[in-house]
Amino acid sequence: MTKTALVTGGSRGIGAAISEALKEAGYNVAANYAGNDEAAKAFSEKTGIPTYKWSVADYQACVDGIAKVEADLGPIDVLVNNAGITRDAMFHRITPEQWNEVINTNLNGIFNMTHPIWPGMRDRKFGRIINISSINGQKGQAGQSNYSAAKAGDIGFTRALAQEGARAGITVNAICPGYIGTEMVRAIDEKILNERIIPLIPVGRLGEPEEVARCVAFLASDDAGFITGSTISANGGQYFT
Repeated sequence: MTKTALVTGGSRGIGAAISEALKEAGYNVAANYAGNDEAAKAFSEKTGIPTYKWSVADYQACVDGIAKVEADLGPIDVLVNNAGITRDAMFHRITPEQWNEVINTNLNGIFNMTHPIWPGMRDRKFGRIINISSINGQKGQAGQSNYSAAKAGDIGFTRALAQEGARAGITVNAICPGYIGTEMVRAIDEKILNERIIPLIPVGRLGEPEEVARCVAFLASDDAGFITGSTISANGGQYFT
């Protein structure tokens, strides 16, 4: 029977590439999004992947959204926690609102999404949880104390939950992308990209969303059943752990 995958933040950027890769691998895919109705509509029209709107920062919205996806497509076998936001500021200028927005989406969001899905995976003795963290959750980044804290928390969550899910047939892994050539990154001033960012990447280029998506497709597959609690660093050699 065809497995069902749900990708948060799945209609744009890295999330869109993940949604498409999983569809190509044969999954029934649902893509969650938070706010950009126009982009979500265009994505569905292009790919045939249905989109569902809710904020991962809201627990009850996640419960309701997941129920809708499962009513439409069946029980969720693969969850990709990709949704994330930035509210960058140096720490002496950061506001409580900027801190809480990022923590609520990037860290609390993976609890809000995983918690309602977990019992079903345990009952079926199968599941794949894949959390998209970040290179900045591994090494930290000035101006991103909120984002780095949340993404580091995602890794800790991954390692702890992997131990709980192992005997239930559930794997839990994380991927830490470096600088990926999304619309957001490519909007950075070309001079800054070429002089300050790309020289730090040993392979000499930005990553592509599809390269992260292929990591997800592998971790979701039966071939990855012995891999759990792991972190894949997809950063072109910029940072090693």
